Amino acid sequence: MTCLDIIADYGLRSIGIGERLLPRKDFTLCHQITLIGSGMIWNIYFGTLALLGGFFFSMVLALGKASEHPLLRRTCNWFIFIFRGSPLFIQFFFAYFAFVSLKGTFSIFTSFTSAWLGALIVLFCNTAAYSAEIFYGALKAIPRGDIDAADAYGLSRWSRFKKIIWPTMLRLGWPAYTNEAIFLFHATTLVYFSAFPTWQQRGDALYYARYFADKTFNPFVPYPILAGYFIILTLIVIWIFGLMNQRLNRHLPQDRRISLKLRLNLIR
Repeated sequence: MTCLDIIADYGLRSIGIGERLLPRKDFTLCHQITLIGSGMIWNIYFGTLALLGGFFFSMVLALGKASEHPLLRRTCNWFIFIFRGSPLFIQFFFAYFAFVSLKGTFSIFTSFTSAWLGALIVLFCNTAAYSAEIFYGALKAIPRGDIDAADAYGLSRWSRFKKIIWPTMLRLGWPAYTNEAIFLFHATTLVYFSAFPTWQQRGDALYYARYFADKTFNPFVPYPILAGYFIILTLIVIWIFGLMNQRLNRHLPQDRRISLKLRLNLIR
């Protein structure tokens, strides 16, 4: 079997296309690269959807935390505190058992006990809470003079928010939000260890890396492959967010633009 045959058979196995049975022996490097790469489809799925949904929800939370309405402010504060104060791994377990309990009463929660939806909801809430704190800090860092200038021009509250507060908040919070996006994609590996079951052995990248490590008794091949995939994914995220950062700072002089830089630290 050539490497092209292996890619054709296992390249999309994680989403149910191709061979159903995993290889049992005679593992090659192509087997490991292909199957771990196939599992990355789920990591990208979890990270992308949670990031997109969490971005907009984090804005609601950040504005709610800064609201003058006490009930709204306290609700947003408690949501952020709970999901930032507890470990993500524990959140997976609590969410799973909550969905299992609700499934017995309401049939609509049946899908919530599956990883594709239940784990996604947990990641969505977790990243929304962390991102809300980032954008809340950016909201408080907006220069007061910018808001006073908008009021002096007679802008309405909606126009002031759309043209002054919203873009400035994004611009100030974007570098920190980039780090949150990177962390979120890395955190998708925790889905494998959570209580949410893997359907028909169609797991994420860590599932396949663990499979090969157990079968070959050699973790020094599959885990570096897994790390390599995530390094490539991190570089792609930095590149995409860097383009968006340039867009947000395009109106500023060159010396005042906040740039995203990749710094390689030998010691943290």
